[in-house]
This record gives sequence, C-alpha cells and structure tokens, in this order.
Amino acid sequence: MAEECQNIFTDIPNRLSEEFFDILLKRDHVHIERIISRGHKTPEGQWYDQAWDEWVLLLQGEAVLQYEQPMSMITLTAGDHLLIPAHTRHRVEWTPPDRETFWLAVHLHDS
Repeated sequence: MAEECQNIFTDIPNRLSEEFFDILLKRDHVHIERIISRGHKTPEGQWYDQAWDEWVLLLQGEAVLQYEQPMSMITLTAGDHLLIPAHTRHRVEWTPPDRETFWLAVHLHDS
C-alpha cells in the first residue's frame, strides 16, 4: 500500500528552541531527514564528524556552513546542495533568526 502524500513545509512546531530534526525515510543504507533551523547554529567549539557521507539540499532560507580543514565558509541559499564526505568536520555557523531554513539531508551509510 502506498504511503500518504505529505508536504515538507507543513507540520512545523510553533517554537523551535533547538533545530528540528524529522526522519522522513530510513532504510538500511540511506536515511533522509528534514531539518528546520530558525537562527540556530552549532554550539561554539562543536563540530559534526560523521562516519558517513551526507548530501544536503537547502530547500528554503539561507545558511553558512564552516569546514574545519581547510578552514572555510560556504554560504548556501535556496536550491544549493553539496556533498559532505565522511569525517569532514563541519558546523552550521549561521541561519537567519527571523524565518525558517529548511534542509533536506540524505545520510549515505555504508553498512
């Protein structure tokens, strides 16, 4: 039986004290999640260091990602996407505080 159609821009919590993570699909080697930010960023000194590749698409809003090595910043706007290879230390440096930023993240697990 087919699943019910859903809209990625609906069912948003009224208050986002933290980034909102919502698993849309989970299979053995692929996890797809929706992330909603509103002025959120990775805490100072903290880095994401994942054992898998992550492909991200910014659906709405803006964001600035920072890579640790080499130290660099990437500004993303709606429609931008990129692949973050496994063990690439990165963080979210900025998202706008006055509106939602919608991310689609595809986590590609080897096993």
